[in-house]
Amino acid sequence: MNEIKRAGRQETTPYGIELILDLHGCDPATFTRSSLDEFLTKLCQVIEMEKCQVHFWDDIDVSTEEQQTLPHTKGTSAVCFILTSTIVVHTLDLLRVVYVNIFSCKAFNPDVAQKFTEEWFAGTSRRTNFIERV
Repeated sequence: MNEIKRAGRQETTPYGIELILDLHGCDPATFTRSSLDEFLTKLCQVIEMEKCQVHFWDDIDVSTEEQQTLPHTKGTSAVCFILTSTIVVHTLDLLRVVYVNIFSCKAFNPDVAQKFTEEWFAGTSRRTNFIERV
């Protein structure tokens, strides 16, 4: 925790910020590994972050018996490490939904990030939360 003590009282300064987006009505063609990687690259450019490693979880190279088939589990997840924290994306193919979390201790414009994300996935934000982390 990043705390500053002044004149006998304690003030907390923000450690970082987090944007949480729930997008519905998205285009499932944008849910592929290559599309998600391109999204992460361009999002980092738009919000001026340095992209590091990306890791994917999905059914690629998974036997048919072990693949996800339920609407709330079938999709691709990606974790993108950025120099200042992470961007996490979860897609749900059958529901046409995308969940995105952008967390950084470096400031970014949440409106720009939201607009870019909605346009990329051709979806509409159903719920948006912006949090200062302390």
